[in-house]
Amino acid sequence: MTDPIDLTATARQLMELQIEHRDLDALIDKLSADIAVDQLQIKRMKKRKLKIKDMIAFYQSRLIPDLDA
Repeated sequence: MTDPIDLTATARQLMELQIEHRDLDALIDKLSADIAVDQLQIKRMKKRKLKIKDMIAFYQSRLIPDLDA
């Protein structure tokens, strides 16, 4: 069984990742509208956003209790 402290830390980490993902999404949208922006920088941000999405899925799965019935 998962420790309640671990659940709290996991939930906090999940929230932080969701905020970072949302912020990156907004920044990418804003920068994509500007033609003069470095496309490599945008590509790196999109890659980081995908990594964060994977991390969010991982932490969400840790919050779901195991149902051994």
